[in-house]
Order: sequence, then structure tokens, then C-alpha cells
Amino acid sequence: MLELSFDDPERLVTVAHALSTRSRVDILRLLNTKNFNIIEIADKLKLPVSTVASNVKILEAAGLIQTELLPASRGAMKVCSRNYDDIHIALNLKKTMPKGETFVYEVDMPVGHYSDCEVAPTCGMANAEGLIIKEDEPASFYHPKHINAQIIWLRKGFLEYLLPVDIPVRARIESLELSMEMCSEAPKYDQNWPSNISVWVNGVEIGMWTSPGDFGDRRGKLNPNWWVDSSTQYGFLKTWRVDHEKTTLDMESVSNVVLDDLLINQSPKLRLRIGIKPDAVHQGGLNLFGRQFGDYEQNIMMRIKYTVDQDGESPA
Repeated sequence: MLELSFDDPERLVTVAHALSTRSRVDILRLLNTKNFNIIEIADKLKLPVSTVASNVKILEAAGLIQTELLPASRGAMKVCSRNYDDIHIALNLKKTMPKGETFVYEVDMPVGHYSDCEVAPTCGMANAEGLIIKEDEPASFYHPKHINAQIIWLRKGFLEYLLPVDIPVRARIESLELSMEMCSEAPKYDQNWPSNISVWVNGVEIGMWTSPGDFGDRRGKLNPNWWVDSSTQYGFLKTWRVDHEKTTLDMESVSNVVLDDLLINQSPKLRLRIGIKPDAVHQGGLNLFGRQFGDYEQNIMMRIKYTVDQDGESPA
């Protein structure tokens, strides 16, 4: 979610300007379904390519979309993707904010938007249209088209994400929640294939979950028609929560890590790593599901609950 307010009037004006024409709103609405290059956007919206290109620059400058140059049959093409699902504009001044009120900052991170990785076969990724890379080739995980992935699997290693932390500088964080659908990774699938999957935040391991298997006894509720029955089908939705007392997994205590250990306020980003440690007892791999695969229509979700006082400072 993008949070806007009078506290940053320049950003508010920039975003408002970007949303001030129908053509730019139509581009954002189109990117709600999938990523498109500029020529595809022009074709679908019946607009000149030059018009789309200039509007894309305005949306990109406002931070509402991001673009990436990808190889094409002739040179390169600029592919556009949307950065936010929601925009919240607070028109009240910070000094009128109710003291002690709890706010929620939320980020919806697509599983393909990892910033770093280390993988070993079996490995691969796919989206609703088909496989994105050739299976079992770890080098392909560094190809730019990985951002389109809706399911990722790896036998060993990790995926790492950088999530923005755009909250008041002196806010007091009350809790951090991380939620995602996952399971083990076996060739094809295997219901009895345990894997010790760990989660790290800013370099600190907050907990480990032992997935009992790689599930394929039935089709995942969201899987596209082309996805074969003999492959992994669904996972479990797991939620880690860190507060000032402990870390829980699905409301059960899993570690003594607390918020102060994670230093979230000291950086505009949070580094999230999901993977299997080299010395794990059960090195059964990882499947990570996006909103178009598995049983749960969501990506990686981060929620930060925080409070501020009337002056924007942390409560005592």
C-alpha cells in the first residue's frame, strides 16, 4: 500500500498528477491483470505508442509503476509492472492523529520480485501462462523475467526479498507479520517429504517450520489449466508474527526473537529471506506460491502495526 499525506506534499502532488488523466488510470487498470510492454499497452488501449510512452514515464516518476528492459526479437522492449494495489491518502494533519491509535502498514510482495537467490535443482518457476525458465537451471533464476513468477520451487538454497518500510521515522512498531503459502519440494510431488524451512528478517532467523511434504493429492484451487496433475499443487498458509515478547508461527511460539532484535526502524527497507539452511536436518526444498497458484489468493504479505502520538513521536 502507498501511504500519502500532507507530511510529504511533493510526493502527494506528483502522485495526484499521475492519476489526473483517464489514459494513465487505464494503464494502471490494465497492469492489474499482468505485465505488458509499451506496444502491447498501446494496442489494448487503442492509443499511439508515443502517448503511452510519455504517460508511462509520468507513472514511473510517481513510483506507481516500474519498467524493465527485456530482450526482444529486435533489440529490447520496456516491460511495465504495477508497484501498488492500494493508495491511501490521509488528508488530516499529523497533529490531529488520535494519540495511541494503531496503524497498519501493508506490503503485497509478488513471489517473483526477489532481489537475491541461491538455488539448486530441482528448481524452476512458472506463471499462469506457462514455465518462465527452463527447469533445473539455477543460472536462469537471475534472468529479469523472474519478476513474473507466480510459483517458484527449489531443492536447496534461499530466496531473498527487499520490502519497503515506509512508516513514520519515530513510530513505535508493535508487531511484524509475514504471511505466505509454501511447502516442500520433491521431484513431481511427495506427501511425505519433510523440509525445515527457515525465515530470516534483516539477517536474524526468526523461526523454522517443518513442512511435512510436497502436496499433490488434489489440484490446487487456483492453479491454471495447463499445470499438470503430477506436479506440486498447493501448500500451507503460514504466518510468522514478531512482537516485543516473542515470535510465533500460526499463533504458536517458535523463538525468543523480539522486535528490538530486528532493527526495523533503522532502514527504509526490510530484508526477508526464505530458505533451507545447509545444516538443516530435513533439506526437503521449498515451493513458494503466488496469488495465481495453490489454495490462497495472495502473494507474500507483510504487515507492520505501529503507533504514534499527536506529535508523530513514539509513545513512552
